[in-house]
Amino acid sequence: MAYRNKTYICFDGDTDMHYYRLMQAWKDNENHDFNFHNAHDLNTARDSSQEESIKRQLRERFANSKLLIVLIGEKTKLLTKFVKWEMEVALRLDLPIIGVNLNGSRQSDDRCPPAINGELAVFVPYGQKIISYAMDDWSSSHKSYRGQGKGGAYHYTDSVYQQLGVRV
Repeated sequence: MAYRNKTYICFDGDTDMHYYRLMQAWKDNENHDFNFHNAHDLNTARDSSQEESIKRQLRERFANSKLLIVLIGEKTKLLTKFVKWEMEVALRLDLPIIGVNLNGSRQSDDRCPPAINGELAVFVPYGQKIISYAMDDWSSSHKSYRGQGKGGAYHYTDSVYQQLGVRV
């Protein structure tokens, strides 16, 4: 079995790539307290014409992942070829899911992709401090909620944002 220490990030590569790239920049900047082991560093899906070839490489990334971050933009819920599939795989693997709302919402909203709507996941707005907090916190919370038989959408309280120094 693979060592699961990676963070798998799924997103709309056509319209939301810059949000993913900014997360990489936060990670690479020594002045930022933001770190994750990126599952996308494992391999590169080169043959874009072969869906099964790409999914095989994505499954390899999932085999090393401990959680899924979904960057939720305006069109994310409409994507069915890979993004929906990635969320479904994460659910089958029971990976903790963090929905990152690019519109600033602190909870699940009408942009939530159907694949994770109503599933056990936490939702946060796009921001370095809250995403970092969720990456550290949600795995254990997810495990606890799952053990109690709970599901559905979660969000952090205003006090968490205040503790992080994020405007409420």
